[in-house]
Amino acid sequence: MREQKPKAVVLLSGGLDSTTTLAIAKDEGFDLYALTFRYGQRHLYEIEPARRGAKQFHVAHHVVVEIDLRLCGGSALTSELEVPKGRPIAERSRWMPATYVPARTTIFVSFALAWAEVLKACDIYLGVNSLDYSCYPDCRPEYIEAYRRMANLATKQGVEGGQELTIHTPLISLTKGEIIGRGRQLGVDYSLTSSCYDPQPSGAACGQCDSCLLRLKGFAENGMKDPIQYRMEARAFA
Repeated sequence: MREQKPKAVVLLSGGLDSTTTLAIAKDEGFDLYALTFRYGQRHLYEIEPARRGAKQFHVAHHVVVEIDLRLCGGSALTSELEVPKGRPIAERSRWMPATYVPARTTIFVSFALAWAEVLKACDIYLGVNSLDYSCYPDCRPEYIEAYRRMANLATKQGVEGGQELTIHTPLISLTKGEIIGRGRQLGVDYSLTSSCYDPQPSGAACGQCDSCLLRLKGFAENGMKDPIQYRMEARAFA
């Protein structure tokens, strides 16, 4: 008889970080339940890499949630605002970019929380990262801890179930190079992932948005060439 593993809900965008997080959750002994969002994002292509990652790591169930954050706007990822390109390192480490999507992590984790409660799962995995110039307020450890406290106050499972929810953020203090190194140890096929904020319909990455520049920097730190396709000669960092 197959041993019953604990369940974990993993937020899976199809990008480098979330796919590595999926591999870590698998390695830590969980049955995986992956949650992906089609939220009106400019980089809708990422849905297909999310499906590929879910298949590679044999998730028990993969759900693609349909919401539309274009109704709120306020981000280059959900509106006609221009995606920043070629920002120097100093600027990336100081200013929050136009690619910040208001309350996105809070919305996504709330869906994960609801599903985890139904599954009777006590573990949620997020691929958030507070290093490498992200500047996003909802990627900080203090935000994650505040949300965890709230979740254990706001759910039946937290109040009556006797089991507290744990929010795992295994990448939060790693550089992009360290993340890639960890993923390679776990067999992540990074050619199946997509990180670009402004890809072509074919999925070819722009090579100049913040996400592309960080990704290229991470592969360079590992002495590797990024295996995905770029639509122009990409720079490792600027």
